[in-house]
Amino acid sequence: MRKRLQNKIAESRYTLTFVALYALAVWYLAGLVEHQYYVQLACFTIGSYLMVELNNANALIRIFSRMISSAFVALVAMSTFLFPSLRAALVTLCFISFYTILFHTYQDRQAPGLTFYAFFTLGIASVMFPQVVFFVPFVWLMMAFWLMAFSWRMWFASLLGLLAPYWFIVPWYLYQGLGHRLTAHVESLITFHPLPTIGTVGGIPIGILLAFAVVFTVGFIGIVHFLRNASKDKIRTRMLYYIFISMHLLTTVFIILQPQHFEALFGFLIVNASALFAHFVALTNTRFTNIAFFVITLLVLALTGYNLWLV
Repeated sequence: MRKRLQNKIAESRYTLTFVALYALAVWYLAGLVEHQYYVQLACFTIGSYLMVELNNANALIRIFSRMISSAFVALVAMSTFLFPSLRAALVTLCFISFYTILFHTYQDRQAPGLTFYAFFTLGIASVMFPQVVFFVPFVWLMMAFWLMAFSWRMWFASLLGLLAPYWFIVPWYLYQGLGHRLTAHVESLITFHPLPTIGTVGGIPIGILLAFAVVFTVGFIGIVHFLRNASKDKIRTRMLYYIFISMHLLTTVFIILQPQHFEALFGFLIVNASALFAHFVALTNTRFTNIAFFVITLLVLALTGYNLWLV
């Protein structure tokens, strides 16, 4: 098979190092020192490492490639508007941790411990972003049909994990006389903004709209490629990618219907899009896909520069 430049980049052992140095420069130019984004950078660094582990532990790409983590790093670096948000950084890290732990339960209905820890990360995310619980029923379905790791014990363990952070938070809030914050936290789950219209969308900064368009598009390209070539992957890999696909589409719909949650959800959209797009880049080698890869790379670089200019 002829290796084009996209394949050489995808398979290179130096790609992730180069992209990481590039991202660090972007963080610095975006005000890392001036605004002290150190905690956010730490979450990003840990998340990037976990993306490497997610790929290694599950063989998400059937050749050696660091493209999943490289795509994640590049897309987050593009989204400089997320850097000030500690909530976005922590929620994204929790979602990556959730995948990293949950995927180990594949075909294991007797892994309540792993299930507890996986959903514990979602519980932590829900403290900062309560709407995380809307994903939980879909996750249960995915555990049942694609991970084949669902049982009453697993379901009960997931509930315990999801509620575990509140075992500590609720008594503390009550002790501090902050019960109203708990009430507001619960009420936020049933508070929905009106569906966006053309006028309201027009008020969103162009940099954010373009970033959303790019991330959704690269994810969609990855979805089309994977569905056309799924038979070439092992069954386990297919099941995991069906989860990425479903979560990518669900998160996209969530953002479109309730864009006020964009900040908290966009990092998770990047996680899913990175896995899907990396599969496309690493496992295609036509002239068209080579051109598409470089066009998308230039778009990401241009948008990164544009968002930096707006900082």
